[in-house]
Amino acid sequence: MNPKQTFYDTQAKTIIQNLEKRRMKGYYCPTKEDAVKTAMSLTAPDTTVSFGGSMSLFESGIMDALKIRTDINLIDRSLANTPEDIKKAYRDSFSADTYFMSTNAITLDGHLVNIDGNGNRVAALIYGPDQVIIAAGMNKVCSTVEDAIRRVHNIASPPNCIRLNKKTPCAVTGICGDCLGDDCICSQTVITRRSGIVGRIKILLIGEELGY
Repeated sequence: MNPKQTFYDTQAKTIIQNLEKRRMKGYYCPTKEDAVKTAMSLTAPDTTVSFGGSMSLFESGIMDALKIRTDINLIDRSLANTPEDIKKAYRDSFSADTYFMSTNAITLDGHLVNIDGNGNRVAALIYGPDQVIIAAGMNKVCSTVEDAIRRVHNIASPPNCIRLNKKTPCAVTGICGDCLGDDCICSQTVITRRSGIVGRIKILLIGEELGY
């Protein structure tokens, strides 16, 4: 291992221990390939699977791996053609067996911090699917909840707004403007400090930089 990989491995062990105290299950995956293998092993055949918007899922290869599986029922909202179809995909996701997403940030003591626009992603995290699997690069680790919130506003949200062609101050300046406009993607802030159901939330900590 190089020093950075050793650091990620050491840091991940600390986070996983703290996740356990919060009734969440953590896994350290040194590479994207390891993450795909772990994610697929946690996804049982003959189950319904859905996912939230996440660059990490695409960059890790997890999304591609899900789409080629023929033994699961994948709710793929990217195939929706109308607003009604998208709404149905969002709502059907709440009854999925497994829901995949990333997290905007994770703290060393095991808090998950997510800021969402529509709210469907954080809603599924909070309640609904039997299992939530989170794929997160180690670049999303923060020291405290306050640092995590700052990270989302100033590091994650601006490039996401640019990617989604949103007309927001952060897309223009690169700095959060605490906006309230129609294109704002920061409507709900959810801090997950504990899983109500033991082991329902599983976090794959990936030893690479992924997502925003």
